[in-house]
Amino acid sequence: MPSPTEVVALLKTQGIEHVRLYDADRAMLRALANTGIRVIVSVPNDQLLGIGQSNATAANWVKRNVIAHVPATNITAIAVGSEVLTSLPNAAPVLVSALKFLQAALVAANLDQQIKVSTPHSSFIILDSFPPSQAFFNKTWDPVMVPLLNFLQSTGSYLMLNVYPYYDFMQPNAVIPLDYALFRPLPPNKEAIDSNTMLHYTNVFDAVVDAAYFAMSYLNFTKIPIIVTESGWPSKGDSSEPDATIDNANTYNSNLIRHVLNNSGTPKQPGISVSTYIYELYNEDLRTGPVSENNWGLFYANGAPVYTLHLTNAGTVFANDTTNQTFCVAKSNADTKMLQAALDWACGPGKVDCSPLLHGQPCYDPNSVAAHATYAINAYYQQMAKSAGTCDFKGVASVTTTNPSHGSCIFPGSHGKNGSSINGTSLAPSTNSTNSGCLSQYYNGGSLTRSLILTLILSVAVL
Repeated sequence: MPSPTEVVALLKTQGIEHVRLYDADRAMLRALANTGIRVIVSVPNDQLLGIGQSNATAANWVKRNVIAHVPATNITAIAVGSEVLTSLPNAAPVLVSALKFLQAALVAANLDQQIKVSTPHSSFIILDSFPPSQAFFNKTWDPVMVPLLNFLQSTGSYLMLNVYPYYDFMQPNAVIPLDYALFRPLPPNKEAIDSNTMLHYTNVFDAVVDAAYFAMSYLNFTKIPIIVTESGWPSKGDSSEPDATIDNANTYNSNLIRHVLNNSGTPKQPGISVSTYIYELYNEDLRTGPVSENNWGLFYANGAPVYTLHLTNAGTVFANDTTNQTFCVAKSNADTKMLQAALDWACGPGKVDCSPLLHGQPCYDPNSVAAHATYAINAYYQQMAKSAGTCDFKGVASVTTTNPSHGSCIFPGSHGKNGSSINGTSLAPSTNSTNSGCLSQYYNGGSLTRSLILTLILSVAVL
C-alpha cells in the first residue's frame, strides 16, 4: 500500500476534504497534519472491551490518539468500533460505557465541542425497513439502543449508519430492481410508495436512511441526525456476483455523490443533506471472502483510479493524478444503432477528424461499429478538453482510464495529450439531434466487438 504521505498527496490532489480512518494510525495522523482535511478516527473492535471497561484506558486512548495530534490534525469525530451489535455482540454490553468514557476524556481536554463520539451501525439492525414508516430496530438491542440514543442526543452527536444498497439488492429473497438500487431514474409507476405516509421512494439509499429515522422516532428520539459512514458498490465480483461491475460501481457512486450534494435530503427529511462517506479509497487485494471484498476501492494502490467518476454538469470527480489520461469509449452493451448515430455525429457536426478510420488507415481495423465509434467519440471528448457532458452520447459512452489504442492506431489523448479545443460550445448530441449522414465512409460493416482504495472512506458532504 502507499505510504501515509502518498495517501495524503492523493487526497490533496483529488480535493478530498474528509476522510475516515478505521484506526488512529500515528503515521497517518501525522501525515494529515496541517492539511485541513477533516478526520474521523476509530477505535478498532479489538480495543473496544478494554476501553468500555476502564475509564483510565479510555482516557489514555484519547491522550495518545487525539490530544497528541490536535489541533494540527483536524479530528472531528471518534467512531467507536464498527458494526458492533451485528459483528461483535459480546462487546455490546460495554459499547455505551466506551462512548461515555471517551466523551469524558474529551470533556476533560476541552475538546468535546469539536469532536463527536458515536459508533457505526450496520443497516441490518433495522428490521422490516420497508415501508420505512413501519421500521424498527431489532428489539433484542433495545437495552443498548435506548441508552445509546440518549447519549447521542445529550451530546449533540449523530447516528452513524452504514448503508449498502448492494447488499440489500443481493439478499436471497430480495425483489429490489437494480435501477432502484443504483439511483437510476424510475418512471412514477415504478417508485416505491410508503402506504402509511404516501412518501415516494426512488432509491434504496433514501428508504434505508428514512427507516433509521422512523426506527429512532419509534423509540421517541426525533432530533438525532444521521451520517452515513459507509456506502459504495464493488467494481468486480465472482460468478455469484454478476452485478459487481465497473459500470454499476461508477453509476452508483456517481449518482450517490450527485444525490448527496444536491441537498435534496430524503422523503422524510427533505432539504436535510445526509453526509456520506464512500467505501473505500483503495482496493484491498488481500481481503478474504468473495471477489467483491477486494474491489470496493476508487483507486488502485498505485494511485490510478479504478474508474473515473463523471457527474453531469460537474466535470470529473476523480482523475488519474499522475498522467490525467482518461478516454471516452463505447459501452460494451450499447445499442448498435445508437453507436452508429454517435459515430455519425462525431464525424460530422462534432468536427472530429475521422480520416484514421478510412480503409487502409491505422484505425480501420477492427472494422466494427463499436471500434470506430470508440475512436470518434474519444476524439471528440479529447477535442473538447474532456469537459462535462462530452462523453455521454445518449448514454452509450463512458469514461475509462484504460488507453484503447492498439497497434499503430494511437487514440487522441494518449501520452497525456488532451487535444485542442475547437471554437464553439457544442456538446455531444442531444436527444433531438439529427444524423449528418456521413457514417458510411467510416464503417463498412462488421460485428460489434465488446470493449472492454487502505481502509479510508471518502466524504462527499460537509459534516
